[in-house]
Amino acid sequence: MEDFSYITNSHPAYIESIYNDYLKNPQTVDPELKKFFEGFDFAITRTNGNGHAKAAPATGAEKEATAANVAFGSTIAAPVDLRKEFGVFELIRAYRKRAHLIATTNPIRPRIDRKPHLDLSEFGLGDADMDTEFYAGDFIGLGKAKLKDIYAKLHRIYAGNIGIQYTYMNRMEAHMWVQNRFEELMEQKFTLPEQKRILEKLNYGVIFEKFLNTKFIGQKRFGLEGGESMIPALDAMINTAADGGVQEVVIGMAHRGRLNVLTNIMRKTYDQIFSEFEGNMPTDMTMGSGDVKYHLGFRSNIQTPSAKTVNVQLLPNPSHLEVVDPIVAGFSRAKADVLYGSDYDKILPILIHGDAAVAGQGVIYELLQMSKLKGYEVGGTVHFVINNQIGFTTDFDDARSADYCTSLAAMVHAPVLHVNGDDPEAVVKAAIFAINYRQEFNEDIFIDMVCYRKHGHNEGDEPKFTQPGLYALIEKHPNPREVYTQYLLDNGEPEAKDMAKEMEQKFWNELQARLDEIKQKPIPYTYQEPEKKWQELRKSKNEDFVQSPDTAISEAEVRELFNKLMSFPENFKPLRKVEKLLIDKTKLLEAENKIDWATGELLAYASLLVKGHDVRLSGEDVKRGTFSHRHACIMDENTNKEYSRLNHFSEDQGRFYIYNSLLSEYAVLGFEYGYGMANPNNLVLWEAQYGDFMNGAQIVIDQYITSAEQKWTTQNGLVMLLPHGYEGGGPDHSSARLERFLQQAAENNVFITNITTAANFFHALRRQLTLPFRIPMINFSPKANLRHVRSYSAVAEFTQGGFREVIDDPNVKDVSRVKRVLLCSGKIYFDLSEKQLNDNREDIAIIRLEQLFPLPQQQLNALYEKYRSAQWLWVQEEPRNMGAASFLKMNLENINIGYLTRQASAATATGFARKHVQEQAMLVNEAFAV
Repeated sequence: MEDFSYITNSHPAYIESIYNDYLKNPQTVDPELKKFFEGFDFAITRTNGNGHAKAAPATGAEKEATAANVAFGSTIAAPVDLRKEFGVFELIRAYRKRAHLIATTNPIRPRIDRKPHLDLSEFGLGDADMDTEFYAGDFIGLGKAKLKDIYAKLHRIYAGNIGIQYTYMNRMEAHMWVQNRFEELMEQKFTLPEQKRILEKLNYGVIFEKFLNTKFIGQKRFGLEGGESMIPALDAMINTAADGGVQEVVIGMAHRGRLNVLTNIMRKTYDQIFSEFEGNMPTDMTMGSGDVKYHLGFRSNIQTPSAKTVNVQLLPNPSHLEVVDPIVAGFSRAKADVLYGSDYDKILPILIHGDAAVAGQGVIYELLQMSKLKGYEVGGTVHFVINNQIGFTTDFDDARSADYCTSLAAMVHAPVLHVNGDDPEAVVKAAIFAINYRQEFNEDIFIDMVCYRKHGHNEGDEPKFTQPGLYALIEKHPNPREVYTQYLLDNGEPEAKDMAKEMEQKFWNELQARLDEIKQKPIPYTYQEPEKKWQELRKSKNEDFVQSPDTAISEAEVRELFNKLMSFPENFKPLRKVEKLLIDKTKLLEAENKIDWATGELLAYASLLVKGHDVRLSGEDVKRGTFSHRHACIMDENTNKEYSRLNHFSEDQGRFYIYNSLLSEYAVLGFEYGYGMANPNNLVLWEAQYGDFMNGAQIVIDQYITSAEQKWTTQNGLVMLLPHGYEGGGPDHSSARLERFLQQAAENNVFITNITTAANFFHALRRQLTLPFRIPMINFSPKANLRHVRSYSAVAEFTQGGFREVIDDPNVKDVSRVKRVLLCSGKIYFDLSEKQLNDNREDIAIIRLEQLFPLPQQQLNALYEKYRSAQWLWVQEEPRNMGAASFLKMNLENINIGYLTRQASAATATGFARKHVQEQAMLVNEAFAV
């Protein structure tokens, strides 16, 4: 906001001269001064009457934009001090911008003096002006009013139990909507029935925590004590959203307060919760390890007071704070695409953060950067921060440099409501406001509920060890229910105390009955169409992985899809180089009956699309491909118009979504995992720019991709494409860390593949939607070998069979002559094969392990028997402590095999091209030294 102290502190004649300039030509003065003069003119005209004024809104802050352009001298009944009028205007603006700094939002600690510069003297005003009437009162909806009344209203609205940040919003429509609605909201009162519902939900939240603390002493539950006002707030969000047309709410949150949300919002039965506290294993947990009770997900259909039905989903989340955020976003986007015709008003994502996490976890920054991008928008997310002012044992002043944990919201011009958690009515008002804003503008908004944490990080911690002063205050502090009950008593509701006691006893008895094994009937749940598709699938069995299913298509379909892939509209002019690429691919098919790698990939997508499946592919350079191979979308060289080669097969085909992502691995991979979680009939892929960069998303990989089925029985068919291979690119462009995925591979949880031919890649992709279950596939993709002629496949390989987990050596003519079998995977096959062919080595057989997990042991055993007289050697490019060597040594059964690798290394690869060539030559020569 501009500093106009030079005006408020100047001689009155100076501002009058500026006003005269405005009268002559409004465009010559500062826009903020112009706004003041326009509104001021209007206020005077309305107060005193003047037929020369232009028509304008009669109330509200919209008058700031009113153009009146009247000569004020003839409209006023008494002299006006324009300087002081402007001072009042500036005071109003300053309160709107900075009063959040003095708002009473902290229920525990004294307010920190952040020097908001809101003293009257800052605006050329003083106590002597308090009874003076100012036309500028019109800017706060009072008309001509005394300064003391203007000041009181400003303080009541902007410096009470809700502080708001919004004046950084550049979009004027949204800016004015927030200003108007907030000022209206803060003047509104709840009706008695509304207050009773708030008290009831608050009662549920408080007594539930009290009951668990009494009955399950010392057990971890990460209680909500101190922040229970979130329960009536969430209730209000869901009800308001339903009235605004929302049909589904998707919630992501960490463990703090999760059990309370599960029971009092999601309506998970209390006996289910109590059973989990007893450590009982669910009867349907036929595989996997499960997870602790405060990480589990849930879904329900909730009936609102206005008889609306809302589907509410709480996604499972590990202890890694905020990793669920992009999962929720991707899940919501997929649901919008599948169920609601991409109408984001029908589905609402709500993310519940902790204050330390929202300030400290970079994934939230990434997610906000995604929030308005075409490939990742979800129509706005409501962020609710349980700000208990402490992270584990770290005070907030050690946890961030910004004024607020929510300061990053300003980056995307998202408004922030800071609200006192001891005032449940204020929290509910903020919740209603947030939903209305999101539905109106489909953009993010934050609620920062400042509260406290009654106990330590978990119920076994002693918080006084690190915060003795703070916890001395908390120990004496009444809970939010007690605070609200007293508020109702003090504000003319004499039966509030009895009502609260009656609610408490009733709820306590209900909880005790559940604990005493009087079974509670679960709320009936109606499955959505995508959920029915998941119901049709099953869990995998060991026998499913002996051999892959048939995924071939007919030759006629291959050629039809190929021709459509290579065509483009008549009036479209692709870049000359791209056009030549397409011509060359056509010539390859015509002359040699072969299909290259990139076309094989696109054929897989096309073959799924024409059967009605959707395909979504994202990553930093996926449209063209990092290595300029895919060209799924091509550009018109004259108009720069984009043409998607995969959206033009038939009118009833599935949709092909492809997005070049922002420079993010963590949030984008999480988003795609969430997208894949929503519908098993979609093929969802994420491609790393280089496979080495996947470790930027390691949390998503560890907590969801490789373990979600075992923890939460949550299947997902996501495909990760990780360019991998040693080509002299140095330690950051060589290895996608195969060893890390193999270390996490167990219980048939993932496919880990390192594929060498176009047709095999085609079948691997189609296999993802052919199997009667879903597991992620991590494919270690080629780079230079995308164009290797021996990675191309004959048409016949697409029209018969399925994915080949192991490929025997097609060049072996006489098995009896084979002295050594080289077992390898991925790029090194081409280096070994080149030498085999060039040196005419008939005593060497090279077997490709196209799938490393689940390990195709039976197929390998059959080949071991075939080459029973030969020595076996595993050859890999990676150093000995990386790659698949350790995994095979532990898991390969019945095969006597040696290992040939680079020396163990701390870095993945050398950064010197000459050394790389030497190392690679050594591997190849050693492999053939028989």
